[in-house]
Amino acid sequence: MNIILEDEAASVRIVPAGDPLNESTEHAGSMTIPTVQKTTRTAVAARDITKTYGRDDTKVAALNNVTVAFRPGDFTAIMGPSGSGKSTLMHCLAGLDTVDSGQVAIDSTIITGMSDHELTILRRTHVGFIFQAFNLVPTLNARDNIVLPLDLAGTNVDEEWLNHIVETLGLTDRLDHKPHELSGGQQQRVAVARALLTRPAVVFADEPTGALDSTTGAEVLELLATSAREMGQTIIMVTHDPHAASYADRVVLLKDGAIVGHLENPTADSVLNALAELGE
Repeated sequence: MNIILEDEAASVRIVPAGDPLNESTEHAGSMTIPTVQKTTRTAVAARDITKTYGRDDTKVAALNNVTVAFRPGDFTAIMGPSGSGKSTLMHCLAGLDTVDSGQVAIDSTIITGMSDHELTILRRTHVGFIFQAFNLVPTLNARDNIVLPLDLAGTNVDEEWLNHIVETLGLTDRLDHKPHELSGGQQQRVAVARALLTRPAVVFADEPTGALDSTTGAEVLELLATSAREMGQTIIMVTHDPHAASYADRVVLLKDGAIVGHLENPTADSVLNALAELGE
């Protein structure tokens, strides 16, 4: 098994703010956002990003000059040994954490340097999240949990799209149920539907099957794969599970805060072998 060495710098170009090529803008409410020149279409891209924690003797480099791009409509898994920086990378890509240097872009919009308010607006319209803990509101039924981001944004629900997602995820007869009346798998399906409803540029999934049994986990992973394959949804998933990663189109491999390679069309065995080579 050969790991493809990663050299994405040639295929990712993020135009710095203030660059004369970067003259177009996008508007979100009262916010004006500089955009990345679309020389190569990507859903999410990072260029030379670094992230450190601590100071002096306790300083740790979580990310070390990471450059990576995620293709639209791809289901990508981020994997690596414990402490490799995979969760930090996802948090920085999603704008949940800041970078020390470099730039991150979502759907051709540079998010580096945005204020918290600007990031909130951008995430509301461009980003979906699926967490291990589901993060459903216990007092709301399934439908209200799904449409909650649009309610908060004061945006009308596209009922046709909602019905399509609900039917695809097998939730049609569960919309009136509250979270405690749903199984773990059904709760995660509600979380998936909520993430997909806004047609985001990307969905970030943080160990989405970590709290599920193997059968239910496989169902959720198949739903994510179907979302990418049939709905064109870009999905970036952090996982430690080679079986979960085998559902993805590509696996990005990290070690010591750097991307060291990737696997195309991964299998559980090829992921296991790759992790073994990385010392996992």
